[in-house]
Amino acid sequence: MTRPTPIRVVLADDERMVRTALRAILSAEPDLEVVGEAATGAGAVSVVRDLRPDVVLMDVRMPEIDGIRATEQILATLDEPPRIVVVTTFENDSYVYDALRAGAAGFLLKRADADALVQAVRLVARSDSLLFPAAVRTLATEHARAHPVPPAWVAKLTGREREVLRHMAAGLTNAEIAHRMEVGPATVKSHVAAVLAKTGTRDRTQAVIAAYEAGFLNAG
Repeated sequence: MTRPTPIRVVLADDERMVRTALRAILSAEPDLEVVGEAATGAGAVSVVRDLRPDVVLMDVRMPEIDGIRATEQILATLDEPPRIVVVTTFENDSYVYDALRAGAAGFLLKRADADALVQAVRLVARSDSLLFPAAVRTLATEHARAHPVPPAWVAKLTGREREVLRHMAAGLTNAEIAHRMEVGPATVKSHVAAVLAKTGTRDRTQAVIAAYEAGFLNAG
């Protein structure tokens, strides 16, 4: 029986002990492979460009350039960029929110246990769900209060697209949304594509952030 291709991971953190711990946890899983490390933001950009991993675990605060700028550069310069997960100490850190706005696919605390770490990597690599915790929702809501006028795209969403966006924010996958809405997966995929186009966002995470900032997800 052929083994599936492992998920290739790059670790970016300025603390060697953190990288060592992450490597030990991930390398113990047969479907995960740590292919590179970086101790700076600039180093992360270089390593990712060279190795083309599937997932990057990105610290936010690093020398040279921080994780936010590194995320922006990776996503802007690669045709098929990896999924980037922000790994940090503080769950309510505005840096985390900025990294998600820059295009990171999710967020994980450094104190998360080994199982949560492994599942997070698998989730972002092979799923269309989100790593979008309550703390980030709170930050997004605060940004919404600073911008009380909803953008024009809100009125352009159809009823079905609004429903899909709410399900996306709840962390449901396309398959789960299809089951909930009693439609086919292809229909959901089409609705998601329309939501991304109308919100002018790159992916599901950015679309959900845009929805919170617009006040759409705070309106009940």
